[in-house]
Amino acid sequence: MAPQSASHEVSNTEKVPSRVPASKSVDPALDEKSESAGETLPGWTIMRPLRMRGLKHKGKGDAATSANGSSHVSSNGNRVGSVDSKGNDELKVTSTNDTGDPGEIGEVEALHEVRSDDELLGPEDDGSSPQRVAADRGLESNGANQADGTSTGRVYKVYKRRWFGLVQLVLLNIIVSWDWLSFSANSTTTSQYYNVTPSTVNWLSTAFLFAFVAASPVVIYTLHHGGPKPSIIAASVLILLGNWIRYGATRSGEHGNFGGVMFGQILTGLAQPFVLSAPTRYSDLWFTNRGRIAATAIMSLANPFGGALAQLIDPSWANSASDIPNMVLYIAIISSVATIPSFFIPAHPPTPPSPTGHDEKQPLVPSLKFLFTSPEFYMIMIPFTIYVGLFNSISSLINQILQPYSFSENDAGIAGALLIVVGLVTSAVTSPIIDKTKTFLLAIKLQVPIIGICYLAFTWAPQTRNLAAPYAILSILGAASFSLVPVVLEYLIEITHPVSPEVTSTICWTGGQLFGGIFIIISDALRASGPNDGTADNHTTRPPGNMYKPLIFQTVIALVVVPLPLMLGLFGRRKHTRMRRVEADKERTASRDAENGGVLAI
Repeated sequence: MAPQSASHEVSNTEKVPSRVPASKSVDPALDEKSESAGETLPGWTIMRPLRMRGLKHKGKGDAATSANGSSHVSSNGNRVGSVDSKGNDELKVTSTNDTGDPGEIGEVEALHEVRSDDELLGPEDDGSSPQRVAADRGLESNGANQADGTSTGRVYKVYKRRWFGLVQLVLLNIIVSWDWLSFSANSTTTSQYYNVTPSTVNWLSTAFLFAFVAASPVVIYTLHHGGPKPSIIAASVLILLGNWIRYGATRSGEHGNFGGVMFGQILTGLAQPFVLSAPTRYSDLWFTNRGRIAATAIMSLANPFGGALAQLIDPSWANSASDIPNMVLYIAIISSVATIPSFFIPAHPPTPPSPTGHDEKQPLVPSLKFLFTSPEFYMIMIPFTIYVGLFNSISSLINQILQPYSFSENDAGIAGALLIVVGLVTSAVTSPIIDKTKTFLLAIKLQVPIIGICYLAFTWAPQTRNLAAPYAILSILGAASFSLVPVVLEYLIEITHPVSPEVTSTICWTGGQLFGGIFIIISDALRASGPNDGTADNHTTRPPGNMYKPLIFQTVIALVVVPLPLMLGLFGRRKHTRMRRVEADKERTASRDAENGGVLAI
């Protein structure tokens, strides 16, 4: 902690509580002398936090700071005066405590409440710094009050170690999504190796999604009672087991053991909710209200990024059916490396990042009762789950949608990757802006209609037999969809506070996976008869094996839910769309500021 310059002016929002025991008396002559003449301390003693221990001098007591020089009464009832800048090299203590030690100044310490506005990518300190102020370090008579936050308030701080958990959730979300789409972009090659039909290959993706639904109740309980770390460890174990079981089954026999591969796929599907539902809980635990949406975006959108990697890389690893075992092996090795750090991340921060960070969350049963009786929750949750389901469906079937029109597996893989990568880049740009401006509702109302229009336009894109149409439409669809994900997840937490974040996020993600599995089954049933690998392409708008009817189906579903979020805040229900968690943070901070006489401006 470096000393501040001597010319530093002490903010009028600093409050320095008296620290001298009340049992000691003060010599009136010395007290009068101190008040009239004041004491001059060297400028190098002015630091952040302002802390001067055991300075021997003629004065007594503790000084309190005030830029306007007016007297205060500290939280323990002692009279304090002012500290002002005198020239460029001294700090003048203009008054003393009524009960001081005749031979000791005691301490001058700026105890303040750290503001709750973390900048996600901004500078921060993890050691001695303006933001690291221990509420109970070196406390004597005020220790009890500071411990419970009734006098100087609780300490709110963000820690650099929070990035370890964030990076680990990013890695796990990438790999679990890669597991999900391992066989989707090259479904034809996969079906040849395992000697099954493409429809059977689709069940690898469908079973993965349904496994998510089955694990969701356990996920909610784990996150609610244990926090993110037990959830992360559970996911890591399941990912390890699932990947190596898939590889073992793939190597079993000439065509592998498809049943064993399915079992391993289900295990990885059980792992996904533990890491996909954790980001909102982790953000709430480790970040402040100015960093949560960006943190949630990074962790949540890592999941589709893993899908993009699967779409791009897997086809190049499996150019022929005989390459499938090596592809599965490579993914298993990457999965093993990604899961190891899970066991070493911190479980929770030493101190909360904001006032709501240490609040007790609402129990599960009252939370569910509140959510399922809230119209606003349905108006956001239903479109979100539908669009997540449609994304899951189109990502799983992208190869089968395009191949009947003579597009290759690599073309389909690039299309799926564009859907995701462009979305991720757009979200990286929009999330910090929305996080700073808190325009959640406006963003939702703008993005949802765009998503509906994109699904409508994509209905006829494959028929053009030109890559430009599907590539452009899927890019716009990805931009609107992925920038919507963190906004919806965080906004739901805001309007349902104090419902625990993992409850809303798990419900939304579970609905998306459930609908995704259902949409895949329906789309497969609506597929036109005939080979769908492009070999039977007759260059008409409806070649054999086409999925025109499934595209019509997804367009209707996408457009039906568009009006729901557009009605948010209408019909006299505007108060139900307010940002409750942000308001709670501000109210709690303002209350403590008023109680403590102000906070230190930093």
